[in-house]
Amino acid sequence: MELESLPSGRKSWPGYILKYGVPLVITVGLCYLLFNGIDIKQMMEIIRTQCDFRWIAAALAASVLSHVVRAMRWQIQLRALGVTPPLWATVLSIFGTYAVNLVFPRLGEIWRTTYIAQRQKAPFTTVFGSMVADRLADTATVLLLTLATFLIAGPQLVSYLSQNSGSYERLAAIATSPWLWGGIAASVAICVWALRHFRHTAFVSKLSEAAKELWQGFAVVASMPGRGRWLVLTVAIWSCYYFQLYLAFFAFPLTADVATTYGMTAVLVCFVLSSISMGVPSNGGIGPWQWAIIFGLSLYAVPGLNKEYATTFANLVMGTQTLLLITLGIITFICVSIDKRRNTPTATK
Repeated sequence: MELESLPSGRKSWPGYILKYGVPLVITVGLCYLLFNGIDIKQMMEIIRTQCDFRWIAAALAASVLSHVVRAMRWQIQLRALGVTPPLWATVLSIFGTYAVNLVFPRLGEIWRTTYIAQRQKAPFTTVFGSMVADRLADTATVLLLTLATFLIAGPQLVSYLSQNSGSYERLAAIATSPWLWGGIAASVAICVWALRHFRHTAFVSKLSEAAKELWQGFAVVASMPGRGRWLVLTVAIWSCYYFQLYLAFFAFPLTADVATTYGMTAVLVCFVLSSISMGVPSNGGIGPWQWAIIFGLSLYAVPGLNKEYATTFANLVMGTQTLLLITLGIITFICVSIDKRRNTPTATK
């Protein structure tokens, strides 16, 4: 898949460093902290003697299903905009997105937009708007899940923090700090002043136009045909994500004890924490995701479930998921290459 149709423009080295270097540094740094002080041989022994890979396989199947359902949902948005790719092409675009993001964070979304726009001979901005709406819907879903989780498991989180007085006092001090709220208010005021004062500049005009396009891309969801099916598929996507983690919990005896002793709410807490962690700039969520799962597991008292065990679980689940994305990415780029050759007209002599 060629990227010639990506938006042009010369990028400075600082821009490339911020976009690709910082996520890489975060990923490497968090992974170093993750493995620092961990006995690798003991980790491998836990995997060899205690992991039931049948549950891991079931979790990976749920992951693949989530990608297919996501493609079905995006197809509804594309059709509302007059872009009608076949389902298999949309599925490939989703597979490719996650594979590209492993190497270049956030570039996967540009890649799938470019692929569909080129294949269907559709305007890049039209397809890009639908992709942005797709991601905004995910952000809204994570926010709703976070609120629901804190309503359900809030007492448990407060209980944990109260047992760790240092953490509780630090969080309470941050939440009630006048500097924090004053800084937020000042930042908002500065942004509003800058937007009004410099509203006629090229930068602010582009920013306003981009915000308008984002809103239009998201607003089309409320009026497009098939919006009921779109909502059902949204629930299906996040249900697949949740059950992917839920199934993985049963791969190890102690994490299975967490799921059976504390119920599905315990898995929901870990799931929401891991979903929030995906907002941290990193390569495919590697690093932040494991830390979120380790913290989530630390909330539940199960004999033997120490940091090393939780780290082993988190690393195996993320590792197998990464291998799956790499495999799907290879399959995707082979299929895209074949499809491109078939759709390229041969020159007549």
